[in-house]
Amino acid sequence: MIPGTEDGPKEFRAPRTMTPAQLGDDIARLVWESFSDFIAEGDAESLLGELGIDVKDGVPSEHAAEEILIFFMWAHTRGVQQAFLRRAPDGLVREGLDALHSAVFEDMVSHGTPAVQLPLFEQRVGARYAEYYSASSSSDLAVGTAVVRHLTNKPAQPDQLSKALADRAVAVAHPLRDFLEEVELVN
Repeated sequence: MIPGTEDGPKEFRAPRTMTPAQLGDDIARLVWESFSDFIAEGDAESLLGELGIDVKDGVPSEHAAEEILIFFMWAHTRGVQQAFLRRAPDGLVREGLDALHSAVFEDMVSHGTPAVQLPLFEQRVGARYAEYYSASSSSDLAVGTAVVRHLTNKPAQPDQLSKALADRAVAVAHPLRDFLEEVELVN
């Protein structure tokens, strides 16, 4: 059977073009999927346990959950930026990333986060992004170390825990970048 015929399975094909709004919605969905997958995996619970973070019924504390969400938002944002670097107008990329963040924030409110808390959360997102970008110019491990510091509110943790989180960012950003390299961002 030939893939794509009515008699056989259809082959997945990446879209050739996306608008910033489509990009934002799709990446927001990926952020939530990455977040959920991380929380649902047994490895995450043991990693969080090693960091001293309480996990009840597979769910970390609110602070830890928010820090993990910010980390995945940053990793996806970085993947998008890398994919469209020198290929798409900065304004369109910025629009797509704004749509991503708006979609995540709207989802948070629709799932119980009081809207009045969003401005403070957005400030924290901005501060973390600045720190993670700065750390990424040094090394992936430096990013993981920064994430661990914010998860635990402690200055130092074993490098293998930081590396495990840094590997998560790479596991998100690289395939996303590769996927988006075939996509043209359009109005």
